[in-house]
Amino acid sequence: MKKLLFLCALLLMSVGTLVAQDRTITGKITDEKDGSAIPGVNITVKGTTRGTVTDVNGAYTLSIPSGNQTIVVSFIGYATIERPIGAESVINISLQGDTKQLNEVIVTAQGIERTKNELSYAAQKVDGDAINRTRDANFVNSLSGKVSGVQITRPNTLGGSTNVVIRGTKSLGYNNQALFVIDGVPIDNSNTNSADQRTARGGYDYGNAAADINSDDIESLTVLKGAAATALYGSRASNGVVLITTKKGSRKGLGLTVNSGINFGVVDKSTLPKYQKQYGGGYGKYYGPDPDNDPRFFNESDLNGDGVIDYIVPTSEDASYGAAFDPTLNVYQWDAFYRDSPNYGKATPWVGAKNDPTTFFQNPVSNNHNIMLDGGGDKGFYKLGYTRNDEKGILPNSRILKDFVNFSASYNISPKFTATAAVNFSDVQGKGRYGTGYDSKNIMTNFRQWWQTNVDIKEQKAAYERSRENQSWNLSNPLSGTVPIYWDNPYWVRNENYETDERLRYFGYGRLDYKVNSWLSLMGRVSLDTYNETQEERIAVGSVPSSLYDPSTSISALTIEGQPSGYSRFTRSYKEYNYDLMATINKNLSEDFNLKAVLGSNVRRTTMESVFNSTNGGLVIPRLYAISNSVNQPFLPIESFSDLQVNGFYANVTLGYKNLLFLDLAGRRDRATSLPRNNDTYYYPSVSTSFVFSELLKELTFLTGGKLRVNYAEVGNLAPTSKTTDYYSKVTSFGEVPLYSVYINKNNANLKPERTRSFEAGVEMSFLADRVGFDFTYYKQNSVDQIIAVDVSRTTGYDRKFVNAGNVQNQGIELSVFGKPVQTKDFSWTINVNFTRNRNKVLRLFEDAENLLIGSLQGGVGINARIGQPYGTITGSGFKYMNGQKIVGSNGYYLQTTDTIIGNVNPDWIGGISNTFRYKNLSLGFLVDVKKGGDVFSLDMYYGLATGLYPETVGLNDKGNPSRNPVTQGEDTGGIILGGVKEDGTRNDIRVSNTNYGVYGYRRNPAAAFIYDGSYIKLREVSVSYSFPQAIISKLGPVKGIDLSFIGRNLWIIHKNLPYADPEDQVSAGNIQGYQTGAYPNVRNFGFNVKLRF
Repeated sequence: MKKLLFLCALLLMSVGTLVAQDRTITGKITDEKDGSAIPGVNITVKGTTRGTVTDVNGAYTLSIPSGNQTIVVSFIGYATIERPIGAESVINISLQGDTKQLNEVIVTAQGIERTKNELSYAAQKVDGDAINRTRDANFVNSLSGKVSGVQITRPNTLGGSTNVVIRGTKSLGYNNQALFVIDGVPIDNSNTNSADQRTARGGYDYGNAAADINSDDIESLTVLKGAAATALYGSRASNGVVLITTKKGSRKGLGLTVNSGINFGVVDKSTLPKYQKQYGGGYGKYYGPDPDNDPRFFNESDLNGDGVIDYIVPTSEDASYGAAFDPTLNVYQWDAFYRDSPNYGKATPWVGAKNDPTTFFQNPVSNNHNIMLDGGGDKGFYKLGYTRNDEKGILPNSRILKDFVNFSASYNISPKFTATAAVNFSDVQGKGRYGTGYDSKNIMTNFRQWWQTNVDIKEQKAAYERSRENQSWNLSNPLSGTVPIYWDNPYWVRNENYETDERLRYFGYGRLDYKVNSWLSLMGRVSLDTYNETQEERIAVGSVPSSLYDPSTSISALTIEGQPSGYSRFTRSYKEYNYDLMATINKNLSEDFNLKAVLGSNVRRTTMESVFNSTNGGLVIPRLYAISNSVNQPFLPIESFSDLQVNGFYANVTLGYKNLLFLDLAGRRDRATSLPRNNDTYYYPSVSTSFVFSELLKELTFLTGGKLRVNYAEVGNLAPTSKTTDYYSKVTSFGEVPLYSVYINKNNANLKPERTRSFEAGVEMSFLADRVGFDFTYYKQNSVDQIIAVDVSRTTGYDRKFVNAGNVQNQGIELSVFGKPVQTKDFSWTINVNFTRNRNKVLRLFEDAENLLIGSLQGGVGINARIGQPYGTITGSGFKYMNGQKIVGSNGYYLQTTDTIIGNVNPDWIGGISNTFRYKNLSLGFLVDVKKGGDVFSLDMYYGLATGLYPETVGLNDKGNPSRNPVTQGEDTGGIILGGVKEDGTRNDIRVSNTNYGVYGYRRNPAAAFIYDGSYIKLREVSVSYSFPQAIISKLGPVKGIDLSFIGRNLWIIHKNLPYADPEDQVSAGNIQGYQTGAYPNVRNFGFNVKLRF
């Protein structure tokens, strides 16, 4: 017993001695730059597992063993410090920002922050200054050329949709657009363009919803490119993710920033039509007293009864294959038949127009004004901002007005609880958006394809302003009345047949964070994205009959064609709620091992409803635009409603070893209400690893950082709700009996989400203290279970059925290079290069199908998915060849093939080069954007060459004579000889007439003749900025900073192959690319901006 008591006493004494050897240190961790407190900093005792983190005020308390110890202080984005501790008990430390590439902080999926050395997948960050420097009304356009792996196709329409595709097209028939996420909250980026607009048949481009994001509120942006990076988003992550981090308030007291700018635009003449000046309106020689034996260019009639034959321009013929201009010849033109015209009843000289359609455009102006108030202290921060963007387009009566209000705040309720909230409001109002596609509302279709070169555009303007009526040049028969046949007066189109639209949007979130202990935190968040939009379209009484377009996603969506006048209204309401719970772990398991983990759940509820109404048969009262003002009973409203709920659970575990090796495991389980109960749950796994080999090569002083990474993951693209349930649509009643009809496509209740399986490997290296470095990635993705519509026997009662089938492969490389060739105290030169090469191939379709037609387009071309070929193969009629020479038939024109592959919309590669030069407070930057390859079919050239608008259709032939002269047997013959060989292989020598329209265009040439290489090199951005030095600012009282900048966007198309147009201008965002009709010109923008900080 004595021994036992002795041992117990000895043990108690030992414990008491051990306790006595521990001591407590306290302190505060601050930012070296501004002295602000840094919460969440990790502080550990080197060689032990003891540690803590700073509270919201940057303060900490840590128990350490007695004696000399060393504490390790680390935090994302700051250089790690090892601080020896002697006898002192209060240790305050200032952390310095770490500029090393591999220590850069990256926001990843679900808003999780990681340093680049922890990432085992490709992610590229863009600072907010690089995005909003040029103040583009749609910030997405500012990504062009700045991120590898991302192809941006911007429109030339006012407020039009921007196409954002990351690592190639994956889905054959559905969404290929990236997901946008703001501060961890997904937002909608859809557009409401009609099906006809997306297939270039006509309509307006209302833009995509990402344009509602205020670029002035963006702090930074991160692009997650592959499936491993986006796996935590599960069934909506297959197309990559654009993560946006917004600006937060300052903890340093009250601050005020005013940012104001103005931009002026000039139309780029290289993207406008160039008209021939030698011949006027008409289809050719089809008139005269004896048109069969003695055809002539003009109608002939004695209009004034003086016994002399008068010449009348064939105003119904919308082409320029008429008579050669002759100033001594007086003819009756379109304006001779309007009673209020100065030329009424007069013949005027037959000359080319002094003002061709290139003078139609106005110089656009945009204003952007932003004011932001922010402030805070140790307990939290707040920010309140307002932005107005007022943009006028190049067309008359076109304007988009945007108002943004942004508020965010965070408050530390206690050392453990933090509450954060953000609310964003936007009001986007449009008027006179540009018509698109092959449609009379698109005036460029008129100007580029069907026009008379004798028509003076200023006289058309005067006619409209004088009468406020549709005094068109394109009269059906001027001798019987002034009724247009194909084309309205362009000014009538812009001022009478215009649209208006408005979208009111709110998105934001409320969030609560709880710090359980030094290694575990919890987060709860509720977010909402909702908007209501209205679109109104008009056809004025007196117009050429036109169409009204239903942009709804309803199966009953229709195009109301041939309306002599009319009005339509489309309304849509969208809501998406997200409810998130997340637990985050960050724990040092030992001195060598660190564990970071996330476990979360997400409930998403999305509802969308829309209504489309239209008049029927025209308007009763002119200029009264109301559904009730319909000549006939209005069409039945087309209503659409969808409701989707997805319940997701996800987890992510990252195990790090000595900052050397990282293993990342992630997965998500989604359960969707759009799928049948027995088939509604899907899993998306991811495994990644990275090796920071530079940690083993520290003796190589020139090597700053080096990392290898490899990953595999699977993500999805959810089946749309409208394709899993069969519907009936209301049709015209039989008497008083209501009738319903089955939809022509058979839906499939067993549809699964499309699934993308992705492998990726990459290497990142930086040298010479990050003066130069690169990030190289190889990826291979296979998108399977494609949701496609396949043909079925009509005896089933359907035309097609939806199935899961197909395999589309994308594989490629991405390279980002950065460098600072020069860096001194006062001067630096920074260069960034991005390069992307993607190869797309369709490996499989449904059963024995060889081709899937994505879109059948005007001009006899199709956009296809064909086995063994890239998605986006262009098919149509082609040339026949013999030994590489085009074959000419016995009639002197080219022989043609059918259903031939004539193009590929995918580029060979894309890239961007940006340079920034800084000298003290002065900065100069510019960006060159490059696209190599990617074919474009031009309907503008298809028709415009046929109608004789362009210089290619005139000039001298091989005999030195005007090619439009008649073909004769003598040396004075006109006509042309097409290059190539005859069917017997000899050189072609058959001369054909160029007197009537069609020789150079669609009538005598296959579609392949109008395929052009869509390559371009563009000077995309130029900026010059100057920040006033503190020596001046200090004398300006409350002013803390002044920045001046001069900016330019889309300044110069250095190289292109497509004539008279910008090859980047496409129909719309979506799966149909590589097609151009009625293309609008590029606009060069110049601006000035001033930013004041108080």
